[in-house]
Amino acid sequence: MQDEHTAKPDNTAVRTALWRALHVQMDASPHVFEDEVGLKLVAPDDDWRSRPDMSSFTKPFRAAILARARFIEDLVEEQVSRGIGQYVLLGAGLDSFAQRKPELASQLRIFELDQPESQEWKRQRLLATGFGVADHLKLVPVDFEAGDNWLERLVASGFDAKRPAVVTSTGVSMYLSKDAIVATLRQISAFASGSTFVMSFLCPIEMLDPGIRIGVERAAEGARASGTPWISFFKPDEIMALARAAGFKKVQHVSAAALAERYFSGRTDGLRPPNNSEELLVATA
Repeated sequence: MQDEHTAKPDNTAVRTALWRALHVQMDASPHVFEDEVGLKLVAPDDDWRSRPDMSSFTKPFRAAILARARFIEDLVEEQVSRGIGQYVLLGAGLDSFAQRKPELASQLRIFELDQPESQEWKRQRLLATGFGVADHLKLVPVDFEAGDNWLERLVASGFDAKRPAVVTSTGVSMYLSKDAIVATLRQISAFASGSTFVMSFLCPIEMLDPGIRIGVERAAEGARASGTPWISFFKPDEIMALARAAGFKKVQHVSAAALAERYFSGRTDGLRPPNNSEELLVATA
């Protein structure tokens, strides 16, 4: 087992967690999404809000992160009310649903899949901070980069393939090849009838609002420089066509504009996700 000095979280997961906390600490009420658990796990230096990636320049991207998180948790709550009892997070990062909403989470079996090093670090931090790891929460280590079969690992961790589930994958598709995305769509479309898959995807950069295009281009350059380039972009009709071809019965595109209208309407602080940026695919098996 790795110790706390060698295990570490993914940089993108840390930034996402800090953005969620920054919203609570710096943005005006009402808050779209309230989450400071990730901040407690990361335990950054006191000046973390002065990090370059916390600047006002990143405000639209923070809004996009908040929008997708709120949408997914609203959907999970709705599905639980319909009797769904399993929740799978592919590339879970520092998601904190199980810690923030223990009553709702206790009605589910939650499976968080991520890289082994990140999972070990998260497990250690959950224990060290007193949150613990509830019996209904399974932290499933999967070495996606090495080609681990995530579905086999999921089933081995107690997932019941005969029962429907909510499955999510956010902030991941841009790093995957089209073939890998199609393979994942086919696997999840074969889940029990009534299962719902939510995946975020990036539109081609030329479709982005001009005001944020340079920020996205910088982020793409940074990802490339760190050895994890963005390689997949989709227009909404393209990703929906792939999902239908993979076997999903119902396919929906939830736009950033729709999320903005749903969660950010009436705000006077300028916090709003950009149009044609990170969009959502919602597909039902």
